[in-house]
Amino acid sequence: MELAQVRLLVSDFPACYRFYADVLGLKPQSGASRGPYEKFSPAAGSAGIALQDRAMMAEILDELGGPADGHRSLVVLRVDDLNAYCEQITARGATLLHGPAAMTDRLRVAHLKDPEGNLVELQEWLLLRT
Repeated sequence: MELAQVRLLVSDFPACYRFYADVLGLKPQSGASRGPYEKFSPAAGSAGIALQDRAMMAEILDELGGPADGHRSLVVLRVDDLNAYCEQITARGATLLHGPAAMTDRLRVAHLKDPEGNLVELQEWLLLRT
């Protein structure tokens, strides 16, 4: 089994599309900026992030007005230089909620939210000290 993607169910598809493409700099697969679906790929790695219109998923699950309307996820993205990346994305409109800061002796993180309130964690993996 392998992770294929993290899919976020969103209400304002164009705003989230712009966030992941223009602010975070991920590459859209098809350019479907108005939805109802788009997959984004990071520069490295095999898994991607996908956006899907929340109402479309609620309809698929036959849960209009029910639990599918509130589904959220956490997206974790690994970056090589957390400080530099955070400077880049804040210059493009991102607002950091936390960090960059050490989480453990092996990991530094920063957190932000996309326009729908989905939490995004940025990670920089550190080498172990010998």
